[in-house]
Amino acid sequence: MKSVVVLLPGLNRDRDMIAALTKIGGRPPATAWQTDTEIPDADLIVIPGGFSFGDYLRCGAIAARMPVMRAVAKKAEKGVKVIGVCNGFQILLEAGLLPGALMRNASLRFVCREVKLEVANADTAFTRSYAKGQIIRCPVAHHDGNYFADEETLARIEGEGQVVFRYAEGTNPNGSINDIAGIVNARGNVLGLMPHPENLIEAAHGGTDGRPLFESVLGAAA
Repeated sequence: MKSVVVLLPGLNRDRDMIAALTKIGGRPPATAWQTDTEIPDADLIVIPGGFSFGDYLRCGAIAARMPVMRAVAKKAEKGVKVIGVCNGFQILLEAGLLPGALMRNASLRFVCREVKLEVANADTAFTRSYAKGQIIRCPVAHHDGNYFADEETLARIEGEGQVVFRYAEGTNPNGSINDIAGIVNARGNVLGLMPHPENLIEAAHGGTDGRPLFESVLGAAA
């Protein structure tokens, strides 16, 4: 399978993501730069975390308007799988590829620690290697991870199983409504999540709880 990592000024988790995709997928991903108007042929596109364009205006607001994101949107419309992690999640929301918004953490502080996640939906291309209700560990590092959606949108994504991950066991680090940590679009091929599964894929990281996400999607895209 072929994967692509989107590169934008200010992202700082691209090397971690490239390493994870290479280790688990068996081949290094291609990359796409902010000004690219075409995405290389791929089964999976990943937007990593960081602080694209210094988080000016709103987190992800400038990045979402770069030419490369129009190319990502076209690929997503064709069914290509897309993952946005942390700032990548913020970019997907700003680009309209996922519903809702991410606001400042309720504490108004940057949070960098490990949390626990519940797998709310194991019937997706991104979570099929997990079990529904499974509790996993995962690190977070963000200032604007407080997920919010209006009542109608929230009812829809909850009712249609679009909530994929929730913060579990009182570890919600940002005040997200319904403890939401990650969602998919209605079609199920675009995932956004605040935690960093790429930073918990091997023993050297202190655990492998993030690895099944990549095994799930790389296997589904193969």
